[in-house]
Amino acid sequence: MKFIAEIGMNYDGNFDLIYELVRKAKFSGAEIVKFQFGWRDKPGEINCITEKVAKDIKSWCDYIGIEMMVSPITPNGYKLAKKLNLKKCKIASRTVIEYPKLCKEIINNKAYEEVFCSLGFWRKKKLPFGKLKKLKYLYCVSKYPTYPKDLKSFPKKFNRDYFYGYSDHTHGISAALLAISRGAKVIEKHFTLNKTSRVIRDHVLSATPDEFKTLVDIGKELSSLVGDND
Repeated sequence: MKFIAEIGMNYDGNFDLIYELVRKAKFSGAEIVKFQFGWRDKPGEINCITEKVAKDIKSWCDYIGIEMMVSPITPNGYKLAKKLNLKKCKIASRTVIEYPKLCKEIINNKAYEEVFCSLGFWRKKKLPFGKLKKLKYLYCVSKYPTYPKDLKSFPKKFNRDYFYGYSDHTHGISAALLAISRGAKVIEKHFTLNKTSRVIRDHVLSATPDEFKTLVDIGKELSSLVGDND
C-alpha cells in the first residue's frame, strides 16, 4: 500500500514552504511526495521551478527520508525531471491527452522503476499505453474539487489489470478509503497546510496533515483486511 502526498503547487509560490510541506507529509505517513514540473512555470509564474530549486527539493526529501516524485506536465517539465534521477514518475491526466508521445517516452525510460498514470480525461475502455509491469493506472476524476455526483463511474473493484489505485480530488478522505476497501493499492491525495488559501484551487480538496495521517492509519488496516491483489 502506497500513499502519495501531492504537494503540487500548494506551496503558493513560496519555495521555503516546500520544506515544511515535505516534513509534514513524512510525519503524516506519506511514502512519496509529488510535484508538478512544466505547469505555470514561466518566469514570474507561481510554479517557476529552476534546476537549482528542483535539486534543493530533492535534497530536502532525501534529508527528511521521503521519496520525491514528479509529474512532468510538458516536455520541458520532463527535461527538468530527468536531471533529478528519480525512481518513480507520474503521468498526469492532461498529459495523457496532450502529449501521448511524451508519455511513451516516460514509460520507456528504464531509469523509472514505477510509472503511475492517471486517466481522468481518458474516455476509452482500452488502456492508452497497454499493460506493463511497471505501469500502474490510477482512477481519477479531473474536476477540482470532485463532488459525490461526479463519482458515478467509481470502480467496483481495483486490481492490477486495470485501475491499480486512485488519485483523489474530493473533499475529505472517504472516497480514498472506499477505493482502498475495493482493492486500491495506491492512493494519491493533495496535501496542504492551509485549506482556506485561495492562491491555488487545490487547497480546498487537499488533506491536512491530520487528515492524511488518519487516511494512512485507517487505510493500511483496510488494505490488510482486503488482502494483497498484486
